Amino acid sequence: MALPETSMRRPSRRALIGSLPLLAGLPAARAAAPAYPATPVTLVVPFSAGGAADIAARLLARHAPRHLPNPAATLRVENRAGASGALGTLAVARARPDGQTLLLARVASSAILPATDPRTPYAWDEFSMLGLLEETPFIICVREDSPFETLRDLLNTLREKPGTASFATTGPATLLDLGIRHLFATAGLPIDAGLATPFRGGGEAVAALIEGRVQFLGTNLSDALPSLKAGRLRGLAIGTPERLRILPAVPTAREAEVPGLASVTGWSALFGPPGLEEEPARAWIAALAALRQDKAWQDGVQATGGIPRLLGPQGTRDFLATQMAFYRELGRRLGLI
Repeated sequence: MALPETSMRRPSRRALIGSLPLLAGLPAARAAAPAYPATPVTLVVPFSAGGAADIAARLLARHAPRHLPNPAATLRVENRAGASGALGTLAVARARPDGQTLLLARVASSAILPATDPRTPYAWDEFSMLGLLEETPFIICVREDSPFETLRDLLNTLREKPGTASFATTGPATLLDLGIRHLFATAGLPIDAGLATPFRGGGEAVAALIEGRVQFLGTNLSDALPSLKAGRLRGLAIGTPERLRILPAVPTAREAEVPGLASVTGWSALFGPPGLEEEPARAWIAALAALRQDKAWQDGVQATGGIPRLLGPQGTRDFLATQMAFYRELGRRLGLI
């Protein structure tokens, strides 16, 4: 049976044009949003290149992006050193919360500084905490040709001739400074028993010790490990419960008769600006969780002197609260606050 002529008539051009707004509103016609992150993410390191923070950041930049929704993403490390880490940390506190700027948080800038200095221009808990990454043991080092054969030799010299031996520090509210002063107090010495010589970062501090510009150093193991393994430096004590397999000759803090030194440790975490948007927050939390099964990242952390310790957002916040309490008490005990 022939169809009515009207049913075979093509729609007019006017009718087609009028239907375009309706078609454009259909879900099938929407362009798919690119997976996060569509453009390179900046990872701010609040200390200079070559130190523990920089090492942790570059390991994260190498391994974490493949676990993001966009596995072709890049994480660009940017060092913004100054004011014991406060300058770079403050830059992230003021950044847009779109996931394009993140912070490699460290103990000095994210715990010690806000715990001991009321002038710190940000609050420790205002950031979007995405996860803890790793811990780095604290180690006391001297040059390989130093006359100080043991930590006891060094402490005895500081007791008999205070202020004659110098140590490298990265600022008054950093682990390199506070760890050494904690050592002095634990050993019954005044907190100015050694002469503090400031440097911009852990890498520079290690170089100064190797060059003989200072006589001893307390630092993150990741800062000093290459020089220790190469025989340019010698470890006098390390704040771990047991001797490390990679440094079997270095005694623990307990063996060196300063067990309180084990309370001081470095760590790295990943933070976003306050109020980080949901999509990047979810993406990074999942990416950090995936690092638990990422052997390449785990091996990289251990090879550079770190101990992987991945915590989620709430675990990281709880850990930071404990760190704040510890450093507030330490600051009071040392007369720093």
